[in-house]
Amino acid sequence: MGKIFVMDHPLIRHKLSLIRDKNTGSKEFRELVNEVAMLMAYEATRDLPLTEAEVETPICPCKTKVLAGKKIGVVPILRAGLGMLDGVLRLIPAARVGHIGLYRDPETLEPVEYYCKLPGDITERDLIVLDPMLATGGSASAAISFIKNRGCKSIRMMNLIAAPEGIERVRRDHPDVDVYVACVDEKLNDHGYIVPGLGDAGDRLFGTK
Repeated sequence: MGKIFVMDHPLIRHKLSLIRDKNTGSKEFRELVNEVAMLMAYEATRDLPLTEAEVETPICPCKTKVLAGKKIGVVPILRAGLGMLDGVLRLIPAARVGHIGLYRDPETLEPVEYYCKLPGDITERDLIVLDPMLATGGSASAAISFIKNRGCKSIRMMNLIAAPEGIERVRRDHPDVDVYVACVDEKLNDHGYIVPGLGDAGDRLFGTK
């Protein structure tokens, strides 16, 4: 069963409080989301394998550790997931980036893929899927399914805030996927928004209504 990692680092909790504040403007909101994403990526990559290497310091040769050739891919779910991308890339600049876009069919209410562009060597990469909010879990679960259908075997999910319903949906549909969240909130309201949440992440990131 995939694991749920809830971040309790003081810097993450502090910055998340600022992100939640309705008076935080788009510029500061974007900066904070990227900062939290970078801190979360530090935790989400803690288990990457290492191998021994040797480097020459200014003093002498030194045996040290480097990443064991594990390839990373980062896939933001459009559009709000873009707000987390730069923060992750600051920490893992060599990662390849894909994008996946979904919309909800107004009649069936099911997620429909309208765009998906992934690295060509997707089967060889560990993917980190980004989306600030994990609400009902429907879009996240669908995005993971679409990515798996293209051959990716190793996927982890990163969200700023999750509702218990969203976590349960992803765990049920994708028991092999680990989920990293900054905070698990109380519930969903009647409109599918996370309570207390932070509002519409996409609108707050890009200054739209």
